[in-house]
Amino acid sequence: MADAFVSKRIDKIEFGMMSPKFIKDMASAKVVTPELYDKEGYPVDGGLMDIRLGVIDPGLKCKTCGSKLKECPGHFGFIELARPVIHIKFVTVILDLLRSTCRACGSVLIPNDKIGRAKEQLEKIGKEFGIDEQRKMVKQIIANLKTITKCPHCKEKQYKITIEKPTTYLEDEKRLNPIEVRSRLERIKREHLPLFGINTATCQPEWMVLTVLPIPPVTMRPSITLETGERSEDDLTHKLGDIVRINQRLFENINAGAPEIIIEDLWDLLQYHITTFFDNEVAQLPPARHRSGQPLKTLTARIKSKEGRIRHNLAGKRTNFSARTVISPDPLLNINEVGVPRVMAMKLTVPERVTDWNIEYLKGFVKRGPKEYPGSNYIIRPDGRRKKITDETKEALLEELQPGFIVERHLMDGDISTFNRQPSLHRMSMMCHRVRVLPGLTLRLNPAVCAPYNADFDGDEMNLHIPQTEEARAEAETLMEVQTQLISPRYGLSIIGCNQDAITGNYILTKYLNSISREEAIDMLVAAGVDDFSKLPNKNTLTGKEVFSVLLPDDFNFRGHARHYKEGKEKENPDMIVEIKEGKLERGILDKNNLGEGSGLLLRNLHKRYGADKMVDILGKIYRLGIDVLLNYGFTITLSDLDMKPEVKEEIQRLINEADADVKKMIQEYRDETLELLPGRNMRETLELRILERLNRVRNETGDAVAKNANQDAHALMMILSGSKGNLLNLAQMSACVGQQ
Repeated sequence: MADAFVSKRIDKIEFGMMSPKFIKDMASAKVVTPELYDKEGYPVDGGLMDIRLGVIDPGLKCKTCGSKLKECPGHFGFIELARPVIHIKFVTVILDLLRSTCRACGSVLIPNDKIGRAKEQLEKIGKEFGIDEQRKMVKQIIANLKTITKCPHCKEKQYKITIEKPTTYLEDEKRLNPIEVRSRLERIKREHLPLFGINTATCQPEWMVLTVLPIPPVTMRPSITLETGERSEDDLTHKLGDIVRINQRLFENINAGAPEIIIEDLWDLLQYHITTFFDNEVAQLPPARHRSGQPLKTLTARIKSKEGRIRHNLAGKRTNFSARTVISPDPLLNINEVGVPRVMAMKLTVPERVTDWNIEYLKGFVKRGPKEYPGSNYIIRPDGRRKKITDETKEALLEELQPGFIVERHLMDGDISTFNRQPSLHRMSMMCHRVRVLPGLTLRLNPAVCAPYNADFDGDEMNLHIPQTEEARAEAETLMEVQTQLISPRYGLSIIGCNQDAITGNYILTKYLNSISREEAIDMLVAAGVDDFSKLPNKNTLTGKEVFSVLLPDDFNFRGHARHYKEGKEKENPDMIVEIKEGKLERGILDKNNLGEGSGLLLRNLHKRYGADKMVDILGKIYRLGIDVLLNYGFTITLSDLDMKPEVKEEIQRLINEADADVKKMIQEYRDETLELLPGRNMRETLELRILERLNRVRNETGDAVAKNANQDAHALMMILSGSKGNLLNLAQMSACVGQQ
């Protein structure tokens, strides 16, 4: 059987135009009347819903292929136009052809000796550089021919041809009607057409002026039946009805010998209807509308834009068993958990196969049904048929339930899910989290996991996917769970760590809190998720370092540096060195250097020594402990954090005044043209760079003055020193160089 198949590789696809003969040969019916249905509601023969064009009613059979609704692909029809009409999409091509060819003999306006050379050049460019470069050369040829006033072949005078939007051509102010345009295009010599990039095998220029209009199949423009029983027709059918109606009137008026002005008006109206059938958004043309004032959605609108066929339907994706909404932070969640709103948990389901040992457990879900949580929405029979659980079917389904059935139950705590934030730029943009069903309407995650997703909480949305098979769940759990993604493959350090409040809280705990009552310490540890207090020293007053040590394993040893570490200054400030011996924090202040992602070497060492699961557990506890410290002790930035002593303010003002005087001096030198030029720069650029350099210097000088003299206990400075947020430059700009903000 395999030998019967022949595999071929597509070399290229060529686009062409449909000739009037091709349209007629392809068509299954000629449309002659605008009527759709007869009195019995049956499609009229020769009408726009003729059953030779396909069927959309379940009871009817297509007269062309003999198939019913689901099998019939639909068939084209055609309308014979009373007068030719310009195709709106070829307006500019027609204009270029009219301007570039002789009005009398139809030759291209290039001397004979140059035609062959131009063709060869075009062919060569096409082969060497591709179609885009070839098109550029075609445009160049056309641009050069616009100004020629005399045919080099028959010496006929050429007149200026312009276009009056959208489809009216003027030759020396005289209107060219579509019949004249078509005859001009027919006169163009076929051997000259390759110069315009036209392949004569698939396209003839006169086909750009329509004499026959193809009618799309009924399946492409189905009608809908309203609740009242009335039929509502598709926008394309409405538009085609207008075309057939006006075309009929034009035929009748021509045959009756009506005045030319009436025929001209009807011809223009036919042109309008055919133009808006192809594109209802043409500039300088009022769009065709429904009675309600709503514009019709015609062919171009169905293809282009984000809502069109290509981007919306063909390139668009729809994913089942997924959810998407705004994310918000919840530090009380574990790092590998995701908070799912209950309303989502009742829509998303997990299939569970019924066995002898879980049948009673699963019957409980079926009893609760889709409206009570945790319930179930569907059962699937062994033959694959799905049955929706409702109040009416619940009892019958309970009796029917037996091993081999599948119950699609609501999402519950502990279920496996895949969490993703777009753009998915690296492996950690999609990780496996355990579900935690919570009240509210947002998806929640621990802020420590923001870094791998590059997420923040200013309106970001994320996607949740629920694996539907045991194999998928096992893969997600083994390969994608958060704890398996802790170490970044990019730089080998922890990509997940404490941030913001958690860093500040632990910084305050290990630096300032040296007298904590035992009750307070136990409260903090309970909030962090600790339930074993045997490691807590047996005394009434504890230090922050002793409280933090409870979270560390007994055999853990570590030595690192705090952010403010300066070599050789250890004796002045012993807390510059972070030292942990046998699970006890002997000295040091914990800040971003040890607890943050990337630089957090404490976390990297925990991971290396105890593995991912233990490290995630400790990180979660450290995070919650830091937040609880801030909740208990408070943390606020005030204007007084930015206040400086009078002598510091005077020093800052002196530095700013000096810089101001220097800048004024530079400006004066620029005006006097005595400013020393920088290499490779003119006077103006030199001035700009020198001023910028001087202002940056004063900003740094005032920043140093602020840093030296700022209140070390100010919360704004605490955030900067701990590395949780901001830097000294921000503080300097708020306190001293306000103009530089």
